[in-house]
Amino acid sequence: MKGIILAAGRGSRMGKMTEAQPKCMTQLNGKTLLSMQLKSLADAGITQIGIATGYKRNAFSGMDVTLFNNDRWQETNMVSSLAHASEWLKSDECIISYADIFYTAETIRRLTKAPGDLVISFDPDWDKIWSARFEDPLSDAETFKLRQDGTLKEIGARPETMNEVEGQYMGLLKFSPQSWGEVEKVVATLPLDKQDSLDMTGLLNLLIKNGVSISTVPVYGSWGEIDSEEDLIAYEKMIADGSINMPF
Repeated sequence: MKGIILAAGRGSRMGKMTEAQPKCMTQLNGKTLLSMQLKSLADAGITQIGIATGYKRNAFSGMDVTLFNNDRWQETNMVSSLAHASEWLKSDECIISYADIFYTAETIRRLTKAPGDLVISFDPDWDKIWSARFEDPLSDAETFKLRQDGTLKEIGARPETMNEVEGQYMGLLKFSPQSWGEVEKVVATLPLDKQDSLDMTGLLNLLIKNGVSISTVPVYGSWGEIDSEEDLIAYEKMIADGSINMPF
């Protein structure tokens, strides 16, 4: 099994913190997000790791990873960046990780062992972290609904109540070659401008509408998403008061 980290975008909401470096080079608790991702993937047994690059791609030079560069990173979204690694996705199971998150190796292990061709990890206790990040957790939340069998029913819409958010999708997925084939079929039906702008939750919803089953696995251990400088401050505070135990 292989791992792919999606690090093509700038992360403009980080402001000056990403003027000279990619978002995944942001430091939390003295370590970069990228170093934490690489360690968790390696500790979970993922030996081949690729990075989808774009913004400040030279920052990844010299690393023992495979680079998939998206020259059109400014014009495209996450799914287009991932498609640059289609050779891997067509030939092997792959763990896909956003570049602005941290997580434990155990979450990766559970994701790799989970049955299903397409599996995502989620946090059922998401509101604890979101309440620390936002005055109103719903202001940055998206709908996340499960069927009785645990597969994903809906994701990515604007929720009106907390009951519409049964968990928080955390930016970790597992694709099999078969499920990636389904992705390519669905994306090919879209106009080119829609293909370019397609984000991951938009893709997941499209797959659901096309009858593709998406399995889910609850997160195990600490995790977080750094989307702004305010997030960084909030997580540093949670680490200091013991709300989050860093696995690194």
